[in-house]
Amino acid sequence: MPDLYQGNLQINVTRQGLQIPVENARVTITDTGNPDRVLEQLNTDSSGQTPLFPLPAPNPEYSLEITYQQPYSEYNCLVEAEGYEPALISGTQILATTNSLQPISLRPLTNSVPGDNTVIPPHTLYGDYPPKIPEPEVKPMEESGDIVLSRIVIPEYVIVHDGPPSDNGAPDYYVKYRDYIKNVASSEIYATWPESTIYANILAIMSFTMNRVYTEYYRGRGKNFTITSSTAYDQKWMKDRNIYENIDYLVDSIFNNFLSRPGIKQPILTSYCDGNRVTCSGLSQWGSKSLGDAGYSAIDIIHYYYGDDMYINTADAISGVPSSWPGYTLSVGDSSEKVRQIQEQLARISQNYPAIPTPSADGIYGPLTAESVKIFQKVFDLPQTGAIDFATWYTISDIYVGVSRIAEPGAY
Repeated sequence: MPDLYQGNLQINVTRQGLQIPVENARVTITDTGNPDRVLEQLNTDSSGQTPLFPLPAPNPEYSLEITYQQPYSEYNCLVEAEGYEPALISGTQILATTNSLQPISLRPLTNSVPGDNTVIPPHTLYGDYPPKIPEPEVKPMEESGDIVLSRIVIPEYVIVHDGPPSDNGAPDYYVKYRDYIKNVASSEIYATWPESTIYANILAIMSFTMNRVYTEYYRGRGKNFTITSSTAYDQKWMKDRNIYENIDYLVDSIFNNFLSRPGIKQPILTSYCDGNRVTCSGLSQWGSKSLGDAGYSAIDIIHYYYGDDMYINTADAISGVPSSWPGYTLSVGDSSEKVRQIQEQLARISQNYPAIPTPSADGIYGPLTAESVKIFQKVFDLPQTGAIDFATWYTISDIYVGVSRIAEPGAY
């Protein structure tokens, strides 16, 4: 009898367009190969979440070496809730030994609009996708439409054109920048790879994206979007796909970074490819996995593929946040205006997420504030330290903006 491998899945359900959790939504999980057999049926809690639950997955070795075996299992996720249209996601990808997070947004019930059905396409390392059309890594300054922004700012949103740039009928989606990076990373590499490899690939993905943002590449060509989902032109984004917990946290920890070369202001358009079916002048995804196995750090991997003069840079500003991180971790015993700001934000968030205790906005980081932070971290898949580091600060800011609606969607 073959060994049984498992990965874990958690469903996160919110109201479409709002950062409002949907409690008591019924989640039904079936195998895509046998959709009539129910594997799990759960309800969401007050935070709109199911617990993590195990599902069968293929041998993890299939994602750790080049093989023709599909390394992930696929499941259907049907979500139903009173007052909402049902939503069905088909093809949620479960890798053995990993935790997967499947976000699902529900549309309020209407008489005219059907529920959402989404089919997640194959992972780029397993499916058949067109190779990237080569481009120079730096856009010429004199080219019309390029370099119109005065500084490098991490956008709150990007507009993703879900098709090649020539397809005027393809839909455009407003996607939060961090969610976009998490989606692409989960679509382009396997979460079972070494952390240094994942880190290096995320840096390449972010730098590529920020080059499109900073140079306003498509807007300069008369388009109303930031980037496409076509692998021939950009990188793969898959509507409504699941992301992986380790990728989720790593992106939250470094999302204001990108890659630079000395004397060049714009983020570098970092080319990369799988290194198996397609080769290129930039980073090899499978090759970077081998380097990670050999003990290379993320910056060592970057230097291996892009040269020793490539370095990790930090954006001048982050759009859409009420207040910037103070530059150090806040914890019990601290007292400052920054502590008060975070307490006020947590108090507002707790109105929508009642599992999170409401701290007093007194500017003093006491045990109640630490407990509120710890529960927030649990709900939003962060390490439960009770202290506010970079990732926790900006996740609190992001959720606060969502629940208070103090920022309207915008994109560069």
